[in-house]
Amino acid sequence: MIKQIVLIGSILAGGIACEKSATLPNKSIVLEEAPKDSISMKEDSIVVKIGNQSFTAVLLNNETAKSFKALLPLTLKMTELNANEKYASLPKNLPITPTVPSGISTGDLMMYGANTFVLFYQPLSTTYSYTKLGSIIDTSGLASAVGNSDVTIHFDIK
Repeated sequence: MIKQIVLIGSILAGGIACEKSATLPNKSIVLEEAPKDSISMKEDSIVVKIGNQSFTAVLLNNETAKSFKALLPLTLKMTELNANEKYASLPKNLPITPTVPSGISTGDLMMYGANTFVLFYQPLSTTYSYTKLGSIIDTSGLASAVGNSDVTIHFDIK
């Protein structure tokens, strides 16, 4: 006997729907949970506090992010650069695995070299190498919170 599985996916915001069918032999099918994403909302969330606004960021599961998290709580005076990022030197070097990202999104937390922590508040393309630490989940109001000059930002474990 042959069973047919129909998968239906839709993108609600755009009203786009697609359907894909697959014919499978009559065998026991075990669906396994997809490998855990490199982001764990519960265990790797941090708070990014800018003035009276707080943002939640999620750290990746890599050595750089783990080393950054070990520094928390941490308050950094971050310097404005290029109207799209804030950066600061960390109290110690972190292990890094730099790559050139395909793009940088608003809210990305990165390391430039082993000692420079960067928070991006505008998206951009780059040819520079970074090690990604994680991202702010909801970036609404981030650009206005950081402003267009140097700013003090507090990072802490959620």
